[in-house]
Amino acid sequence: MTVNKSIIRIICLAIIISIGAGCSSHPNQATKVRQVPAAGRSNPEKAADNPDRPLLAEKDQSLVAAETATSSIADLQSEAATTGAESPEAGSTVEEVYALYQEAQAELEKGQLDQALDWLDKAYAALLKIDASPDSPLVQEKNDLRILLVQKIQQVYAFRLMPPGSNHKTIPLVENNWVLAEIKSFQTAEKRFFEEAYTRSGLYRLMIIEELKKAGLPEELSWMPLIESSYKPRALSRARALGLWQFIASTGYRYGLKRDKYIDERMDPVKSTRAAIRYLSELHDFFGDWSTAIAAYNCGEVRVQSVIRQQKIDYLDNFWDLFSNLPYETARYVPRFIATLLIIENPEKYGFNLPPVYPALSFETVSLTKPIKLSVLASSLGLQADILSQLNPELRYDSTPNYAYELRVPTGYGEKTMACLNELPNWIPPDVVYGWHTVKKGETIGLIARRYHTSVQAITRLNGLRSAKLIYPGQRLKIPGQQAKGLSSENNLAQPAAAGRQDPNQPLSQASNQANSGQAIDYVVKPGDTLFNLARTYGLSVDKIKKDNNLESDQLSIGQKLTIRFN
Repeated sequence: MTVNKSIIRIICLAIIISIGAGCSSHPNQATKVRQVPAAGRSNPEKAADNPDRPLLAEKDQSLVAAETATSSIADLQSEAATTGAESPEAGSTVEEVYALYQEAQAELEKGQLDQALDWLDKAYAALLKIDASPDSPLVQEKNDLRILLVQKIQQVYAFRLMPPGSNHKTIPLVENNWVLAEIKSFQTAEKRFFEEAYTRSGLYRLMIIEELKKAGLPEELSWMPLIESSYKPRALSRARALGLWQFIASTGYRYGLKRDKYIDERMDPVKSTRAAIRYLSELHDFFGDWSTAIAAYNCGEVRVQSVIRQQKIDYLDNFWDLFSNLPYETARYVPRFIATLLIIENPEKYGFNLPPVYPALSFETVSLTKPIKLSVLASSLGLQADILSQLNPELRYDSTPNYAYELRVPTGYGEKTMACLNELPNWIPPDVVYGWHTVKKGETIGLIARRYHTSVQAITRLNGLRSAKLIYPGQRLKIPGQQAKGLSSENNLAQPAAAGRQDPNQPLSQASNQANSGQAIDYVVKPGDTLFNLARTYGLSVDKIKKDNNLESDQLSIGQKLTIRFN
């Protein structure tokens, strides 16, 4: 069995090499999956101490290990299928693999590296037993799980090779042209955004600083949510990143953030902060400096590793050597963060008179076991409804779950809450919120998913489709999520409003029915909208929309109101 485990680990390291080779040719995939840097990456300080070190020999050894691992794949698959008592039974489920992965994560947090590897071995063996046909949506999830396990195995080996102590405990505040450009933006176009976000920082920053101190990380990192989410716990990006620290679903799960019908802990300020600290700690340990670690937090380890590999000079902990080759958003991200620190450190120097911050949230917790609506509870307590929502932003429907839950209530309201619980009715959210869409000629699931701000996988699963490519005109599809609420349960699209004007929150597809009515509708720009997409949706040209709205450029802003005319 020891031999089997060794083979599994060698296979995983071989997969890392192949994943790294593929990342540079598939940038979209690289941003989706976060890969842990290779355990064998040389320490920059050691490299500097011994510049004549024969690096070629190390590369040769890596190639030999990869070839050995590749030649053992067939043996591993046959042996893993017959491991008996120490492997899960045939027909393993994704949930079983996740459970084993969580056991490994728990052991890793305790510092038990060998035990963590044992659990990862079992998880990988269970993964091999998942049977998924080539056109099944489960294939992608299986691939994601495979990469997740490989990352964790690589991380364990990185911890074994990690030198004692840690360097670069402070974040270098470089005042170069790129940083000055972001300062200029904060002084002008984004000044209101900056000051409002700064004001909200008081709600959460003391808590964040306390958690950073426990982990031994720089307190300056407490300002990252200012540029990540503007200190809004329910902030949602176009990439579906959510919360103060903008976790995507897979990374949130990787760091223990729970998601179910009732809660999404990516929106929990305390839990997401702890998860972000763990992630940032790992990134700093892997890359060696905070500027690069922060860049990797934004675009993922895979992308940063790919850029490092492409460097024609040795990478010596200098983020600015990588800067020009990073994605545009990431290339701005680090200078924006440094600009934020410089302004806050010396606001007068940069022309700021920063407003006072909100006081930190004060609360106590109450243990509940029944599902109740927060607005009903707030009414019973004589509170405003949004107070409980602000204290418990992770509750997806602003209601507690039907299992044990620690509800946050304002300080001094714990006993009052317990006293009125029995009088409150149970409240259960709907199982699935969806509407209907009838497929038109030329439409694909990808196009439909973008229109309703959902994913191809979500539509495929909700409709039980074997393949995302097999749809046909006239087929009725369920569209999941809040954006589909306006869709009729009987007809594909709701009828136009009697007055001929569209509600600003109405889905795009509802308004498309008005395209031939000779009327005009109002449309409010949502995340991800472009003039090209709007023109295609309504059957108009980009120039016409620009002319009707006196637009000088193609740039749109979220919340902007547009008039769509069909005459």
